[in-house]
Amino acid sequence: MHLPKIIRYVISGGTAAFTSVGLLFVFVHFIGAQYIVASAFAFIFGFLVSFTLQKLWTFNNKGTSRTHIQLAQYLAITLGNLALNTLLVYTGVEILGLWYLLAQLIASGLIAFYSYFVYRRFVFNCGSFL
Repeated sequence: MHLPKIIRYVISGGTAAFTSVGLLFVFVHFIGAQYIVASAFAFIFGFLVSFTLQKLWTFNNKGTSRTHIQLAQYLAITLGNLALNTLLVYTGVEILGLWYLLAQLIASGLIAFYSYFVYRRFVFNCGSFL
């Protein structure tokens, strides 16, 4: 069964998020790492899982000649998304009066939606819409 790209994108993103949160838990509760250090390492692992799944599975981009460029682009977009996420959550909570978890869910949804198109078009150069 061949899943549409948008479904693979959601599954890949969910897998990366689960990896990051799961490793954060393992690093803190089983290894005894300080939570900030654990969070940084969990973010790195989650990022690598995300990039790998998006490149190879979601967008079926198997070429290796541009991988280092794609990785740098993906990282730049991810860091931009982190800044945007922070701004959106702050705006949702402090200005709109939303519950912080609701603000985070909305911000994550908006960022995931537009990021699909950015990754598809600018990082992995896929021609098809979905």
